[in-house]
Amino acid sequence: MHSKIAQIGLVSSHPEVYDPCDDSFALVDALLADRTKLLNHRPSICMEIGCGSGYVIASLALLLGKESSGSSYIATDINPHAVRVTLETLEAHGCHAEVVNTDIASGLEKRLNRCVDVMVVNPPYVPTPEEEVGCHGIASAWAGGENGRRVIDRILPVADKLLSDKGWLYLLTLTANNPVELCLHMRKKGYASRIILQRSTDEESLHIIKFWRDLDTLLEANECSIVEKTENGLPTESPNFTPFSFWKYGNHNN
Repeated sequence: MHSKIAQIGLVSSHPEVYDPCDDSFALVDALLADRTKLLNHRPSICMEIGCGSGYVIASLALLLGKESSGSSYIATDINPHAVRVTLETLEAHGCHAEVVNTDIASGLEKRLNRCVDVMVVNPPYVPTPEEEVGCHGIASAWAGGENGRRVIDRILPVADKLLSDKGWLYLLTLTANNPVELCLHMRKKGYASRIILQRSTDEESLHIIKFWRDLDTLLEANECSIVEKTENGLPTESPNFTPFSFWKYGNHNN
């Protein structure tokens, strides 16, 4: 295992806390692949929403290491057992983060408004019956409701409020979550996006999407939102709109 990420043997556990699995490893691998850019990014505040075992936030702190000694780390989880386990995982790796027992970022919005430079999220993404969303204990780690989107759709507006002007969001999604639709939604808020890692397992196909604020994307989104009145008075989107125009390829700084 790469020395710059958390060691599984040092990750604490609890019967009601989600252990690191394929999705956790995929998210950390994406961060590791982006390490040089993250170091050059020089984030002041890094945040994980839904920290679970603490494997991802500890890995982020380790891969940034001494080269980013000015960074502060914050992690949240709705499961109180996850808060304790994350603190134990961080301590075992010699890392520090403020870990808060809260729903997404409730109570932190004002303090962190437009301040987070790097946000990582492995959300509850599994399609489940709606009544399972928000359950106590370990079920809260995966229950995503219809299409697995219930919690993701709540997280994105919060991310938009907390991310700084140079903020990056790394979001793990499942094919069933319709990542293209998620990117379109964020595009309308002025975010460019790129899938930086795709991984298929026996049970699912995972995508790690990176979002960042982009002036060109914002201007394009504003242009596409201009509506024209038809003869019957119903609005229609600009004919120049294409659902794939948000993808960023080739040379980029993000």
